[in-house]
Amino acid sequence: MKKKTWSSILAIVLGASLVLTACGKQPAPEPSGGAAGGGSASTAPSTIRLGIFKNVTHAAGYVALEQGLFKKYWGENVKIEVQAFDNGSDFSTAIATDQIDLGYVGPGPATNQFLKSKNFRIISGSNNGGAVLVAGKDSGINSPKDLVGKTVAIPTKGSTNEISLRLLLKENGLSVTTDKTGVQIIARAPADTLIAMRQKEIDATLIPEPWGTQMEQEGIGKVIVPWDQVPPNKGNYPLTLLVASDKFLKQHREAAKQAIQANAEAIDFIKANPDKSYELINNRLKELSGKGMDINLIKAALSHLNLTTDVSKEAVEEMAKVSIDAGYIKDVKKEELDLGKFLDLSLLQEVKASK
Repeated sequence: MKKKTWSSILAIVLGASLVLTACGKQPAPEPSGGAAGGGSASTAPSTIRLGIFKNVTHAAGYVALEQGLFKKYWGENVKIEVQAFDNGSDFSTAIATDQIDLGYVGPGPATNQFLKSKNFRIISGSNNGGAVLVAGKDSGINSPKDLVGKTVAIPTKGSTNEISLRLLLKENGLSVTTDKTGVQIIARAPADTLIAMRQKEIDATLIPEPWGTQMEQEGIGKVIVPWDQVPPNKGNYPLTLLVASDKFLKQHREAAKQAIQANAEAIDFIKANPDKSYELINNRLKELSGKGMDINLIKAALSHLNLTTDVSKEAVEEMAKVSIDAGYIKDVKKEELDLGKFLDLSLLQEVKASK
């Protein structure tokens, strides 16, 4: 009897305990917010995969890495995996297919990819302008109108530089063709374009700095349209943007905001400490590309950039319309183009408001 009594008491106690637990403990709420909308990160990321170009126009990202600004905001326990890219098409494919979380890219290829995948957003600006039109020394080209029948190189098809070139040609009443009646456009990586210019295989190039300055200093080319005259907006157009995947924004929105803070702080640092910044940029360039660059070239390049976190939606849309005309963006009509969802500048606004 005694055994049975104790067994009954134990059963009652255990049952009561389970009832109390069920009543007192509620399931953890799901994090709020959509892919790019509001909401906070539920957990801090252990690893962040950051993409960046091997190009001086990504100077703010270089300085943020060299000065440990991303670490400052993300914390020492976060591992940063930096992936270097040669062009915006490869970068945009990588972020759309979850190979990287966030990073720096131009609006041209990023917009083309966004309209296909719709799974990453612009969260901040980093640099406006910084590309120049350079003609070969003996090409006979002294203005854009002289480009008829000539071959002009751009870094990659659909790039922001190609969009600027097409706008420049349109402003001068010129058309893009595959024969001598107009202007022929070919794609060459900047390093290959430099060699092609030396060997007179191309007539001109619209290329990001410091390549244009290098061609001019070598005496193989001359800048015929400076950076602050290149369309749209006479050089004041987004050339380098900070973008983040929807997945990263949903899971780690606070970390995305911290990336914006690091980018903004790097821009302020460069403006306040240009001489020190040249060395930092060169160090990161050396690490990403395997070789450094003459400090004077970096200095010249930075003088041709407008480092800013601001983003012009109108400029991004204008460039997208050029991509539609060029056939890079399909199944979208210019009158129906809406890039409102491509820009999520709410975190940038929070960062600015907190200053």
